[in-house]
Amino acid sequence: MAGLLEDLERQARSTPSHVALRGPDEVLSYSRMMAEVHALAQQLRALGVRRAGLCGDNSVAWVLADLACLAAGVVCVPVPVFFSHSQRQHLIGRAGLDALLSGDFLDGARPLGSGVMLKHLPVSGGVVRMPDTTAKITFTSGSTGTPKGVCLSGTQLSATVRALRDRLSCVTLETHLCVLPLATLLENIAGIYLPLLMGATVHLEPLQSLGMTGSSGLDVAQLVTALRMHRPHSLILVPELAAALVRAAADGLLSGVGFRFVAVGGGRVAPELLEQGRAAGLPLYEGYGLSECGSVVALNVPEADRPGTVGKPLSHVSVQVDKQGHIRVSGNTHLGYLGDDTQPEVWLDTGDLGGLNAEGFLSVRGRAKNLLITSFGRNISPEWLESELVQCVGARQAVVFGDGQPQPAALVVAPERTGQWLEEALRCLNARLPDYARLSRVYLRPQLLSRARGHLTDNGRPIRRQIEADLDALLADIPFVELTATPWRLEAELTAGDYSMAFFDRLQTETAQARLHITNAPVIRAIGEGRFDLSGYTWFLTQAYHHVKHTVPLMMACGGRLPERLEFVRKALVEYIEEEYGHHEWILNDLVACGEDREAIRSGKPDTAIELMVAYLYDRIERGNPVAFFGMVQVLEGTSIELATPLGKAIQQQLELPDEAFSYLYSHGALDQEHFEFFRTLMNDITDPEDQQAIIDAARMVYRLYGDMLHSIPLPAAHPEANHEAA
Repeated sequence: MAGLLEDLERQARSTPSHVALRGPDEVLSYSRMMAEVHALAQQLRALGVRRAGLCGDNSVAWVLADLACLAAGVVCVPVPVFFSHSQRQHLIGRAGLDALLSGDFLDGARPLGSGVMLKHLPVSGGVVRMPDTTAKITFTSGSTGTPKGVCLSGTQLSATVRALRDRLSCVTLETHLCVLPLATLLENIAGIYLPLLMGATVHLEPLQSLGMTGSSGLDVAQLVTALRMHRPHSLILVPELAAALVRAAADGLLSGVGFRFVAVGGGRVAPELLEQGRAAGLPLYEGYGLSECGSVVALNVPEADRPGTVGKPLSHVSVQVDKQGHIRVSGNTHLGYLGDDTQPEVWLDTGDLGGLNAEGFLSVRGRAKNLLITSFGRNISPEWLESELVQCVGARQAVVFGDGQPQPAALVVAPERTGQWLEEALRCLNARLPDYARLSRVYLRPQLLSRARGHLTDNGRPIRRQIEADLDALLADIPFVELTATPWRLEAELTAGDYSMAFFDRLQTETAQARLHITNAPVIRAIGEGRFDLSGYTWFLTQAYHHVKHTVPLMMACGGRLPERLEFVRKALVEYIEEEYGHHEWILNDLVACGEDREAIRSGKPDTAIELMVAYLYDRIERGNPVAFFGMVQVLEGTSIELATPLGKAIQQQLELPDEAFSYLYSHGALDQEHFEFFRTLMNDITDPEDQQAIIDAARMVYRLYGDMLHSIPLPAAHPEANHEAA
């Protein structure tokens, strides 16, 4: 892949001190990045590594290892973080890997430097052949559970990146945040190689800190917090992520982030979603591609944009639509599948249905093999209706079925949408659909479909064959909306309240706006810019001491005031007290490690906001509803999970303080994740509307007062060059 490496070398010579890669605790300039890549490549050659699996979370080390493989001529095989154990073993054996590389800890591995670990693997006798020019193998399971390896050459990948750079010449990008796993070819190509060739800074954070878990888990509030803190110019999103961020942007939660280009791919996107996103300040542009073509085939951009299409094909490929409506691509297709000696066709049949308009814009209607044929003989693409459901009712997942039936039906997961609103939204959707595609019934599932049960591919797409096989079980005993020609009605099960939002989710939703007062605090952005000093840190710890010392007394006061009907809550408080006792002394230890006087802090006074926050909680327990105390738990533990560990690492790196100064932040980032799951379960057991409202009201107040404290943290003046420092 000399072409890409030559381009990166050229960029490094042009902007040697500009930041290329930024992680939670590491910043590398272009010149230093390339030096570390070549040092790692030399070690890989010396160790005789030929085929390496690249695993682990998103990190600077992952990128360095990937580029080092390219420089050393090592075949790189990214291992998706969400693969099951059996899928990983299949990948390792199928590709004949002789080593694993990772930026995370690997049992039995040795450090290579630059945060990269290497573990040698025993190579089995029957190694599967691959084309000689293979540089990268990307495994994709498609619609089956067994991953399939797509072999790509360096020339093919380089051609894709250069074509993308040409297409995006009208967009100025300075920072890109990777929110998809780096093992996803789209993020690897368009989220790493492309921004680097454009001279931008690639920001890498652990996926969990961005609210991402597994292949389809998402905490929208945490993702929004991360976006407000990092303020990237560009993102790459799958449709579900795009829909979630459009809703957040429409609620004003992403104002001021400053996006310049947000690419959406991996599934059909409703034009209305793009329109709503753009109106709310999200510059969404739909694209299309597949692994066999280097991940990107076509893309809309500001200067050539047609919503409802996936854009014009990139310059390095040719696209045609055959008589059956199948999209075919030539000019930059894969070398073949691992272990398959069959030569790829000159014109690759993508398996997707679509069309090309007179101006050359490509549209995609869905997968040919997924077509539903109604009993009236009409062909329907389920992906089309699924994207409409995602847009119409904010469904997190939607699966349309009904092959051979008069009308299609759907299974949706949309826990935030219930009752009359949902009925009206579905009625409006059916009214604008052609009659043959109108939904006869929509089933409302409270839990997400999962990969573990075989219902989703590794990138979150429905495995329709398995869903169809399990359909009776999936639809049993869940509410549904019957859509008929008569006035619409919501089935009695739903009206009776069998399908309602869990209280924890309601608490998160109804306090999202209040939470912004914390995530908008200037200190969060200042830390990200390296603009934070010791006085600000010790001021924050001092305020933490003055409210944490009241945590156990508040719990005891709450427990003493709870009525007997909430005995299960009192029992939970006993566990909380045991966990929380003495944490204020940890903070004093941290302050001593920062050079502060323990007794002076102990006898001092808190900031007004903290004093009011503590007084408010004592008052609510004594004169109001004692469960209001848990509004504070929602705020402080949730904030710890989102911010404690990543900000703690950034502060430690900037201030060069010992680990002994961070026992509070580091322990609470991990500890509160366990507490928060316990808290989630506890909140869902609170069913009394007055108790629930007391917790919501208290959380809103604590978000305000705790946020006031964060807004008051003293900060040094901004440095104009903060975003352009040398590594």
